[in-house]
Amino acid sequence: MRTMQEAISFQQQSILFDIPRFHDKKIERQIDLLNHCISNNVSLPLELKKLEMTYDDLIYINHFKPPLHDHRYYDLTDFTENPNSIPVVSFFSGAGGLDLGLQAAGFRHALLIEKVTLFCDTLKLNRPNWQVECGDVSNTEEMVEIISSHIGNLNKFDGVFVGGPPCQSFSIAANQRFNKDGENFKRNGFANEINGNLLFEYIALIKHFMPRAFLIENVPGLIDLDNGEQLEKAYRELELFGYTIHQPLILKADSYFVPQQRTRLFIIGNRVNKEFNPPKPAHQSLSVGPVFEKSMNGVKNHITREHSAKSILRYMKLDYGNRDKLGRVDRLDPLLPSKTVIAGGSAGGGRSHLHPYVPRTLSVRECARIQTFPDDYIFQGSVARQFTQVGNAVPPVLGSQLGTAIFRSFF
Repeated sequence: MRTMQEAISFQQQSILFDIPRFHDKKIERQIDLLNHCISNNVSLPLELKKLEMTYDDLIYINHFKPPLHDHRYYDLTDFTENPNSIPVVSFFSGAGGLDLGLQAAGFRHALLIEKVTLFCDTLKLNRPNWQVECGDVSNTEEMVEIISSHIGNLNKFDGVFVGGPPCQSFSIAANQRFNKDGENFKRNGFANEINGNLLFEYIALIKHFMPRAFLIENVPGLIDLDNGEQLEKAYRELELFGYTIHQPLILKADSYFVPQQRTRLFIIGNRVNKEFNPPKPAHQSLSVGPVFEKSMNGVKNHITREHSAKSILRYMKLDYGNRDKLGRVDRLDPLLPSKTVIAGGSAGGGRSHLHPYVPRTLSVRECARIQTFPDDYIFQGSVARQFTQVGNAVPPVLGSQLGTAIFRSFF
């Protein structure tokens, strides 16, 4: 492979970005290459190809790799239990993060219901034995027919219902870029015409089929919405039907063997009057560094974005944990858990973080590893929609621990 110095020399080029000269010759050559692309309106991907390089050959100004204190990375094989044959009906299944966890915990999927056809395609591709139906939970009559065709029209279903109604209308993260008093502030919760009432549509199906246990997953913002009135109403409806409901459970994923700062709300109830014993947290959070020690050879969904030279010049200045304010992306610190993998809105993909060692955003596969999806789990659709599927998911490793806790508590 030709060296960058042999292939190109731009020492006479004016420095277009306010970065001083460095003793590190590789950094100097990289800055010269990027400024050459900017001043001559040259495509960085094409220039890298000429040099027989890729984006992964680029480095940060601070490219010192701190030694990792802990090299552990957990996946579903670490949380797999014996099959228990207990049936599960999954709603709002998305790409199947929670369902992979429940499968590892031993449960048997009787049915998965997902509205978005593309997400159904991902489920069917990866788990062809799962019964996947594309349907809208808000259409209660249709849902009753579909569910009954798979589990029978039972008065009491001796299994589990699980589901996370779409949470964008409850999410602070999805709306924090707007002023709360401004007309664009969208945290309108149950007033949202599309997603706001899906929680109660889901509850209506719980009341109809009376599963032995249920799980509702959402963002913590659901607790405070409308001063807690809506959540109180949900509890009251379920309790009137004989359900014992555990207090709202807020779990931080990095406390449950997931290398990511991700906080989710879980509401768990049962009709057999038993107490729910939540999974026990780990003593210490995992760092994200081990994710990037794993080989990327041969894995799917590992397409990286082709950033412009201007973007790379900005990114390469960042130290660990710092944010590029223009692109609103953060360079991950390998010694800490990753920040939350973001799904994005319904019309587009998520916004990934910056790789800790390479000045570029993460690929879908790298985000999926942070979320603890198996490497052989393939996401369908455009790259943007792949990010949506990964970012919306419950981390499978967390889902497995919840599933095991449900089994031990109620079965």
